[in-house]
Order: sequence, then C-alpha cells, then structure tokens
Amino acid sequence: MYTSSCLGLTAALYFAFTSASPLAGSTDPSDRPSCVPANSPTRSKVCHVKSHNDQTTDDSDYILSALHECNNGGHVIFPADQSYLIGTALDLTFLQHIDLDIQGHILFSDDTDYWQANSFKQVFQNATTFFQLGGEDVNIYGGGTLDGNGQIWYDLYAEDIYILRPILFGTVGLHGGSISNLNMRYSPQWYNFVANSSDVVFSDISISGYSQSNNTAKNTDGWDTYRSDSITIQNSVVNNGDDCVSFKPNSTNILVQNMHCNGSHGISIGSLGQYANEIDIVSNVFVTNISMYNASDGARIKVWPGNPSALSGDLQGGGGGGLVKNITYDGMLIENVDYAIEVTQCYGQKNQTLCFENPSNLRIEDVTFKNIHGTTSEAYEPLVGTIVCSSNSTCSNIRAEDIVVVGPTGNDEFACLNVDENLLVGLNCSAEAGQTN
Repeated sequence: MYTSSCLGLTAALYFAFTSASPLAGSTDPSDRPSCVPANSPTRSKVCHVKSHNDQTTDDSDYILSALHECNNGGHVIFPADQSYLIGTALDLTFLQHIDLDIQGHILFSDDTDYWQANSFKQVFQNATTFFQLGGEDVNIYGGGTLDGNGQIWYDLYAEDIYILRPILFGTVGLHGGSISNLNMRYSPQWYNFVANSSDVVFSDISISGYSQSNNTAKNTDGWDTYRSDSITIQNSVVNNGDDCVSFKPNSTNILVQNMHCNGSHGISIGSLGQYANEIDIVSNVFVTNISMYNASDGARIKVWPGNPSALSGDLQGGGGGGLVKNITYDGMLIENVDYAIEVTQCYGQKNQTLCFENPSNLRIEDVTFKNIHGTTSEAYEPLVGTIVCSSNSTCSNIRAEDIVVVGPTGNDEFACLNVDENLLVGLNCSAEAGQTN
C-alpha cells in the first residue's frame, strides 16, 4: 500500500534537511524528477508559456493557451527568467498526459474582491482555491515558485473572519501524477487542498510564508486531503502556522514521510465529525520519520463531540459520525511542542463535562503511536500529552510504545481517559484531563 516511485531520504540525510531541492530547469521532456510515476509516458511536444513579465498584466490567457496546445502528450515550460501574474480563476481539470515545468515565478493577483467572488468553492469548511487542477497523468515540477500574495489576505482576515481566502494549490480530481520540486509561498489560507484525487505523490516541496504585519497568517495548513485515496506526501519542509499535514474526511491509504515541520499544529487526523448526518472515514494512514519543532502538537487526532460546538465564529460543528481506523505514527522527533500526542473527541468543546455527556458519534480504533522522542514546551506542564476519548465505548485499541518525551522540568505525565491504559506501554498516565488545543 505504501509504495512510491519517488526516492525517500535516509534518516541521516533527513534530519539535516532544511529546504526543498528543486531539480534544475531543463527543456528536455525526458529530464523529469524521480517522483514522476514510472507508467507516465515521456512527453513528445514542448510548449513555452508566454508572459507579459511585469507582474501587473494578467497572464492567464497565455497559460491556458499553452496548456491546451500541449495537452495530451506535452511538456509545458514556464521559463526561469519569466514571471507570471494570475488574476483569473483557472479551471484546469481538463489536463491529460501533460507535464507542467514551472521554473519561473507565479504570483496571484491581490484583487481580493475578485477572488472572493470567483475562486472555486470546494464545499468543505468554506474552502476556496485560486485554481483547480485535475485530470489524468499530470506532473508538475521545475523548481519555481507559486506566490499567493498572502499579506493582503492576512490583514483582511483580521478585519473580517468570514472572508473567503483562496487556497494556493488546488489538486481537485487528479488521478495519477505528481507535484514536486516547487516553492510555495504566502498562501492566503491552506497551501494544498487535495480533493477527489487518487495516486498522487507530493515530494520536495518547500512551504513558507509569514505575516509582515501584526496580523498573523492563520489557517495556513501545509496539506489537507479530502475524499482522496493513495496519496503520498514526503521529503518536504513546512514553515507555517497550522497543521503541517491534515487528513480531512474520507482520506484513505495515505503515506507521510521524511517531513520537517516548524511552527505547525502537527500532523493531524481531522477535524472529523463536524457535520451532523455525515459519515467521515480516515483509514490506513502511515506517518514516519518526522521532525516537529515549535508546534502545538506532534501526532494529533481531533474529532468533534456529539453535540453542536463552536471553536470560533467561522468554525463550528459536531454530531457527525464515522470511523478513524488503522493509523500509525512511527518515528517523530519533537522539540518545543505543546503536546507530543493529542487525541481528543471534544474538539471545539471546551466544557469537557458537556462533551462526555454527549460523546462523539465517530469511533477511533486501531491506532499506534511509537518511537516518539523529544521535549515539550511549558504550555501544559506537567502534561506532555493527552489521550482522551469522550466515552469508553467510542475508542478501542489505541496503543503507545517507545514514547520518550519530557517537559522543560522533566515531567512526563499524560492525561488518559476512557482508554485502555494497559495498551499505553510506558506512559505515565494521569487522571487529570488535559486542555485541548
């Protein structure tokens, strides 16, 4: 299940890994990254994308023209000495058997009124995208940069939390392909949304972008998968302010490996169970060889309770059903992380008594945390982690082993409630329930 034609890093190389390593620009259609699937045919035609090269005039027509000309067997090059401005929402779900070789710089316009009206609405959690890219046998690489022009959005969101902020890269309905060797900067919201897709590899991606004002860049997840199967995310560096990777509803057969995450909310299952009368399933997820720094969480599972709750004005829910099953976190180095492990079925509900009176409708079972080492922050001392289910009937077979984590003063307590503590080998379980993030 967890196979890929991409080459993963060894542990020694990984922990010295500080940035993505883009493949040098090339005009040879046969010169492709190792992440390109072996069954993807060599491209037989080359198209160069024109540009006004002024970062003021919309280049969307030039981009669409090149993609249509080289669709079905072509190699489209965005040259390294060119910059592109995209000021039009692009539906790129028609792509077939094509490579996009992005060597230059792509900037999305700062027309917030246009994007709020015209970005693609992706149904889940009010997600919208600048573009949606899908089809079959599509590979994107080249070492170039996609820039979401995020600062204007960070400032606007501080004034109005209900604005629709576009996601930088929308992979929507892609079946077979790869996205690799790219720099992603200053996304208004999530960096990657992977929806209704299958057999896609993300590798060697560098993500970064902080606010230059007092208004924080919020909800800047590295990846969110949704209704997708057989997705690999690997060999990448993420400097952000929310989940490094998050598996949203109906994400199955997912591999995440060799990741450097800084400033994030961890690698997260969920949130799930947000929408009443809907079934969310996340299963067969393997997360390995992760370094996690300055984060709220390391390994995290977040599930909404059985009654309506509100995490914030623009994020509320609860009451949905479903299943989290066959999840493994194996190998994580943490430093200055608030919780090494957090499992909660009370997401969005600060009143834990009320949560326990209305336990989650979504079950968690067959989860393993192992080989997690490092230090937590002082945020929740003496706790270094929390594994709290809303009922003893809503969780089963949650296991832990080789967890060596301490706080700044040497404490190593875990909050463990409604779980079988016999399966949490070596954890110093406390009766006190921890605070959820």
